[in-house]
Amino acid sequence: MSSNKLSQFIQQIFFVGPATILFAIMMIIPFGLGMYYSFTDWNGVAGTVNWVGLDNFKQIFSDDQFFDSFWFTARFTIVGVILVNLIGFFLAYFLTMKLRSRNFMRTIFFMPNVIGGLLLGFIWQFIFINGFSTIGELTGLSFFELPWLGTPQTGFWGIVLVFVWQYSGYLMVIYIAALSNVPKELTEAAEIDGASAIQRLRNITLPLIMPAITVSLFLAISWTFKMFDLNLALTGGGPFKTTESLALNIYNEAFINNRYGLGTAKALLFFVIVAIITLIQVKITKSKEVEA
Repeated sequence: MSSNKLSQFIQQIFFVGPATILFAIMMIIPFGLGMYYSFTDWNGVAGTVNWVGLDNFKQIFSDDQFFDSFWFTARFTIVGVILVNLIGFFLAYFLTMKLRSRNFMRTIFFMPNVIGGLLLGFIWQFIFINGFSTIGELTGLSFFELPWLGTPQTGFWGIVLVFVWQYSGYLMVIYIAALSNVPKELTEAAEIDGASAIQRLRNITLPLIMPAITVSLFLAISWTFKMFDLNLALTGGGPFKTTESLALNIYNEAFINNRYGLGTAKALLFFVIVAIITLIQVKITKSKEVEA
């Protein structure tokens, strides 16, 4: 190896090496250990670990609560991804217009994302239980008198409401960046040719911001599938585990029921499902991207 190549190699090790080591310690090694424990009956505490092969995965397919949690998570993902992207896009669309207060409004809509999920969940728990009931008593509106966290239906929509409120501002920032890069001459030419606002949006704006849509859909799918903190703080999976997300189900299995092997098996299966869905989503949306 020449001295020049050796010098380049040493520089790469110097700059990339520490990050690679930290990534391996924090991500790769725990993931590998998780894969190993998914084939054992370890309870997370005992010093002995027994290999059980595929028994944990067989048990998953006979676990009704796992499928109930998966169905809840699937419904939440579909509704959450659609709403958070629609609201985030339209917030960005209106806040790229020439409004005097647009910078202030951007800050206001982004602020919920700064608050931690657990803290945000407990704040909204207080709002749902005490704030809404007080407003309902004062106004007589039945909307505020609903048992927001007390039934499976209202609990589901309560979690959706808080999730969309928290993350719409984040996606708004992504869409603002994309909309700001749409060539104005294209939209102006279409307007001169008589295209309506909806036609310009559908035929010019949306195709040109498709890379932002790809990223936003990917993030939203990841957030909704992994949703844990809001679920834990708002409903804790109740009533009777009817609003238990898959992430919370895995947590309860591993750390509450002390079945770490079964919990990691669920987590591994969960990882595979999410990976497949996101890969399909990215492939579909990437194929629709165009260049200006």
